Amino acid sequence: MGARESDSAMDALLDALHRAEPGRLPHVVQRHYADLGLEKTTIYVADLQQNVLVALPDDEGGRPPQQLPIDASLAGWAYRSESPRIEPGEHDTVVLFVPIIDGVERLGVLRVETSALNAATVRRCQSVAALVAMALATKGAYSDVLARTQRAAPMGVAAEMVWAFLPPRTIGTELITSTAVVEPAYEVGGDVFDHSVVDDVLHTAVVDAMGHDLAAGLTSSVVLAVCRNARRAGADLPEILDTVEEHLQRLFPERYATGTFLSLQTTTGRLRWVNCGHPPPYLLRDDALVPGAFHREPGLPLGTGIGAAGQRQVHEVRLEPGDRVLLYTDGVTEARLTGSAFGEERFIDYINRAAAAGEPAPEVLRRLVHAILGSQAGRLSDDATILLFEWHPLRQAQMP
Repeated sequence: MGARESDSAMDALLDALHRAEPGRLPHVVQRHYADLGLEKTTIYVADLQQNVLVALPDDEGGRPPQQLPIDASLAGWAYRSESPRIEPGEHDTVVLFVPIIDGVERLGVLRVETSALNAATVRRCQSVAALVAMALATKGAYSDVLARTQRAAPMGVAAEMVWAFLPPRTIGTELITSTAVVEPAYEVGGDVFDHSVVDDVLHTAVVDAMGHDLAAGLTSSVVLAVCRNARRAGADLPEILDTVEEHLQRLFPERYATGTFLSLQTTTGRLRWVNCGHPPPYLLRDDALVPGAFHREPGLPLGTGIGAAGQRQVHEVRLEPGDRVLLYTDGVTEARLTGSAFGEERFIDYINRAAAAGEPAPEVLRRLVHAILGSQAGRLSDDATILLFEWHPLRQAQMP
């Protein structure tokens, strides 16, 4: 296929994806794959807990969607490593698995079958996967198709509300990557996370609201909404938290929430944070814990009504290139493993070993939360939320 024909086919696919109904994405791609020199395509998305890759329905037969285990399949390897994988197909074809990534957020894998695999075909498949990623990200915001496909169990109302407020699990720029996980995915109540990049500043937060019910979900959702509203109006950390305090006292006078709120200047590494009665973050440097990096006297939880406005203590530290900061809720370290808590030492060791092996940050957290769930026979006694961000300015300097 010549460059002109390939460009024309990609333009036609892009135009069709813009107008496609969310549930028709596989049909749209299949309608155009022959023009792209491909013989068959299948779109897989990761389930909510990132255990399996589930095929988006591509027919009207009502058959159960095909599933591939993320930890025990070549498609899963492509998802975990964020790089293409190849295996022999049938009838002298080759199967290519291409990660579907929206920016830095892993969504799934595109399976492509072709009889002529070369560098141009791989680039074409990566372009198709990029278009599919954009379509999934945009259409998933106003359709239930993607959410329904990603669910392996019924979801509680509190969890439904919490997930509606959460940002993408992974965000990133040339200077930073931030990724998070929340469990139990289908029953989460009071735990939430937030991360956002505004004017070269990464804002992150992990919040744990009192209780494990719908009211806890409402409390944590209000905290996120107020934080975003104040931040988007230009408020700084102390102002943001004063506004959260005011709203919690007015709306939920019997409730409170703990949390850690950070802002990182991504061009300099200057990190400021406020701890509101929450476990302190960890600072990981050169695959080792920096002892006491965030150990300061914690402030009071949000919503207590104690203390004057503007009195929250803002702390500061200077990061070094490659530093990773780990935020978490106490449901992580208090998870029980063979009669003892999962604990800080095991928690940090797991993160460092995975990072030292060169695994992407989202994969580090996926494996970690599965290890924690495995220690609990798949059920946690409390919500567990983890957010990991890395400041990597040297990657930009090393780019050709």
